[in-house]
Amino acid sequence: MMKFRFRRQGTDPQREKIKQELFAFNKTVEHGFPHQPSALAYDPKLQLMAIGTKSGAIKVYGAPGVEFTGLHKDTAAVTQIHFLPGQGRLLSLLDDNTIHLWELVAGPPREVGGIKREGVVSLEEVGSYSLPGRPGIESCSATRVTVLLLLRSCDLLCVGTEGGGVYFLDLPHLSLRDNQSLLQDQVMQSLPEDYRCGKSLGPVESLQEHPQQPGKILIGYSRGLVVLWDLSARHADHLFLGKQQLESLVWERSGNSFVSSHNDGGYSIWAVTSGNPYTQQPVSSTIPYGPFPCKAINKILYRTTQSGSLVLLYSGGMPRASYGDRHCLTIQQDKDHVTLDFTSRVIDFFTVHSVEQEKEFDDPSALVVLLEEELVVIDLQTPGWPSLPTPYLAPLHSSAITCSCHVSSVPPKLWERLVNAGKAQQGQQHTHRSWPVCGGRNLAPSPKQQELLLTGHEDGTVRFWDASGVALTPLYKLSTASVFHTDCDPSDDPQDPSNDPDAQQEEEWPPFRKVGCFDPYSDDPRLGIQKISLCKYSNKLVVAGTAGQVIVMGLSDERSDHSVDVSVVDLLQDREGFTWKGHDRLEPRLKPAPFPPGFQPLVLVQCLPPASVTAVTLHAEWNLIAFGTSHGFGLFDYHRRNAVLARCTLHPNDSLAMEGPLSRVKSLKKSLRQSFRRIRKSRVSGKKRTITTPTSKVQEANAALAEQEDIAPVQRRIEPRSADDSLSGVVRCLCFADTFLRDGTHHGATLWAGTNSGSVYAYALEVPGVGSGRTGEGRGGGGGTGGEGSPCVEAVLGKEIQLMHRAPVVSICVLDGRGRPLPDPYEASQDLAAAPDMTNGHSVLIASEEQLKVFSLPKVSAKTKFKLTAHEGCRVRKVALVVFSSAAQEDYSEHTLVCLTNLGDMHLFNIPALRPQVRYDCIRKEDISGIASCVFTKNGQGFYLISPSEYERFSLSAKVLTEPLCSVHLDRPLEPTPTSDGTAAQPQANGTHKNQTGQAEGQAEEPQSALSSPALETPLDSPLSCADLTLDSTGELTVEDVRDFLTTVDEAENNLRNIEKEDGRPAGILIN
Repeated sequence: MMKFRFRRQGTDPQREKIKQELFAFNKTVEHGFPHQPSALAYDPKLQLMAIGTKSGAIKVYGAPGVEFTGLHKDTAAVTQIHFLPGQGRLLSLLDDNTIHLWELVAGPPREVGGIKREGVVSLEEVGSYSLPGRPGIESCSATRVTVLLLLRSCDLLCVGTEGGGVYFLDLPHLSLRDNQSLLQDQVMQSLPEDYRCGKSLGPVESLQEHPQQPGKILIGYSRGLVVLWDLSARHADHLFLGKQQLESLVWERSGNSFVSSHNDGGYSIWAVTSGNPYTQQPVSSTIPYGPFPCKAINKILYRTTQSGSLVLLYSGGMPRASYGDRHCLTIQQDKDHVTLDFTSRVIDFFTVHSVEQEKEFDDPSALVVLLEEELVVIDLQTPGWPSLPTPYLAPLHSSAITCSCHVSSVPPKLWERLVNAGKAQQGQQHTHRSWPVCGGRNLAPSPKQQELLLTGHEDGTVRFWDASGVALTPLYKLSTASVFHTDCDPSDDPQDPSNDPDAQQEEEWPPFRKVGCFDPYSDDPRLGIQKISLCKYSNKLVVAGTAGQVIVMGLSDERSDHSVDVSVVDLLQDREGFTWKGHDRLEPRLKPAPFPPGFQPLVLVQCLPPASVTAVTLHAEWNLIAFGTSHGFGLFDYHRRNAVLARCTLHPNDSLAMEGPLSRVKSLKKSLRQSFRRIRKSRVSGKKRTITTPTSKVQEANAALAEQEDIAPVQRRIEPRSADDSLSGVVRCLCFADTFLRDGTHHGATLWAGTNSGSVYAYALEVPGVGSGRTGEGRGGGGGTGGEGSPCVEAVLGKEIQLMHRAPVVSICVLDGRGRPLPDPYEASQDLAAAPDMTNGHSVLIASEEQLKVFSLPKVSAKTKFKLTAHEGCRVRKVALVVFSSAAQEDYSEHTLVCLTNLGDMHLFNIPALRPQVRYDCIRKEDISGIASCVFTKNGQGFYLISPSEYERFSLSAKVLTEPLCSVHLDRPLEPTPTSDGTAAQPQANGTHKNQTGQAEGQAEEPQSALSSPALETPLDSPLSCADLTLDSTGELTVEDVRDFLTTVDEAENNLRNIEKEDGRPAGILIN
């Protein structure tokens, strides 16, 4: 009988076809704000915006859902971007002194999961150019590019250099016009003797084309000289002999004047006349924030309006001594003067205004400012110049992200209430004008369901994002700081204007206004959110933090002033010899506090010691929450404000758990000492193993297999972890389930908890009135004092499982009689999902860092397992149960277990048999934060951080993809690229991606062979590979437990003989 269990799985063509229809790996879109932006451009004809980054990425944005991404082959910072208006082409300048031409190209049709899809439009590099240096000099700073100017005709590119020369390139071929290069010596000959005085003019700082006379350009040199140069006549029409170091130039629309900004914090207005070829002095010079020394005005814009009042916008210029560290941009119009004060450095900015030649005025409608950490858009048509809410490019890292949670299929009522709560928060600080960057057309169909992404942050906030489509849009922000006494007023918000801005402007100069939401500084690190759990049917939310705080919240549409009930749960249970050395708990507010519409706190559960919460789960139908820390776990009835259970999981040697995350300095020596002891111990034990001679036939068979040179052993030897390792009591996962724990005929509420030391605790719960409200009769007593005479929830330890290798338990999930996960609370009772099978036996799936294992219930005997560490040499980091729908058959779907390992790859297994289906490389193994931040959706998608401000969205499903599908109307035809084009080798942004499809970026499909299932080297349900101890709470050992560990020599020999016959070669299996 055993030989059939050891028989290897062959390749089934029908199964391979089904897998191709179910599974397909794609990295689809990047959500959030680009990491380390370095350049900005705008196409006024197509209304598209481009952002370049220091990693060489270029990202083009239009209307929400319209996105394109390209990545330079060399990882060099993008210093400038310039659109060829209306053509869907752009030029980029890198800091390695190369110029690149990009264009939007239509990709070939593609096939995903057997379904043909249209080719996507992608951004591809079509040419590059580098200015040649002087002969014999490898790196010459004289030809280092400082500025680019694209003429309105789009056929000529002017290139200013550090040596003061201006070169001209034909477009789109990027070929140099040798005979038209303008060197500094030619300009020097036209200067008066007294201005030359033997000094160099310096680098070219600015190039600007005359707004009314094509073919004439302004050339601004660092020393202060500005030349009006005629390209066709090749001579200087006018010389403006400035003496202050130049920063930037801008034309006035009529071409009768221009403005220059300087490094002394001032700007000058120059008149362009046709008389004298020299202009010695500007019409006016102003240092707006003088007279004391000021910082340079890096860039200035000068816009005209129909009202006749000019709009002046410039960055920098702050007084050095008092405000030299501020990041500011000033807007001036008549008497209105506002200094926008940002929390990060200004990279670049532009205005959205009229560019048609027949129009007389600019009439700017919006100001777009790219900052180092966010994008801010100011409405210039509304009095007061309010900011516009961003539909995308929101700074996810406005406070550092500490955790995340995804909620699919959000009910419409909950969605509407969240949107209304978010609108109420915006108040007067935002305008409701349409988004100005609205180019292109989003062709993606409307999402069939609404999806929420919740992010917890270091400052104690939880942000709700619309993750239904390509654009990740902020919906609502929840702050938990108002529940506690903190050093600052919890109502303070960096976005909020002061109560009386007019009075403040009269008192303060410069007239600062805080703008933007990026605020990386947390007033108290204990406020940080560590875990989030949301019930979308009951509108209950649980957030848990760094100082042991667990807050249960309910959704309300009205503002409320109330006090929050506080309950303290001591997880140490008065154990002696343990002293908490970490941070103190947060002090709760005992008096009523105002809470705005949205989620409002109902009860605060404070864990003692106040260690960071490591696991939390919510069962709103039972009104229960469970939470765990490094000391133990607790169960709380938030309906009756009653602590039901507190269980300490500390080992006697768990000293590190008592020090907390903010007090680890003293334990460093101890940690190193323990590491060296483990290494020394493993070496000694390894030497002993090599000396020991095999005494049994099983050991002889293992030794013979290990000595085979032509094939490596399939299983790696796994060393059991020490029981006294630090932090072994950390609770890693919690799970509620209605299942069979006491016997096989009566099912009931249960709570499961898994720890860092491989322990699993299963509690049977007595929940009064389950399924009929909380009015049913039940037994009193149990876990605490509830209401007067009303029954309370009871918790009784039913099972306790100890994994043999003591590997940390990553996830626990109970499967019904059909091997499917149990539905979420309210889903079965309200007919929102199929009822679980309660007629057949249930099972529990326990995923540790080393293996996946299914136990039958209620006996808790091993049914099947897959030893991931032994087979693949990796460790499990994240686990999720996902429903994959077929792309070819509407009514076919499978429940699949998805595993993310420490190597960054995804392993997919069917359940409950745990047979491997496919494996994908997803995240670089060096990207530890990306692996730690990964979160899965229930339909086969996922998110992980590729930078502090960006989520990468991926899909494992052949059917469910959230990718940019958009079109752009160009002045030139979109030529499809041949399928032989090497777009597959082009990487995505930020350099974090390996070979994979990237639909939004136009990469080619992965070969279908990537979907093939790996050969099964070991049996999936063999008891011979068992390495766990199952302990009942009564201490009994069942027959199944014994059978799980014992095997005879004859069975082992038969197994080996059968495998050798099948494959014609020795089998690579080690029997333990």
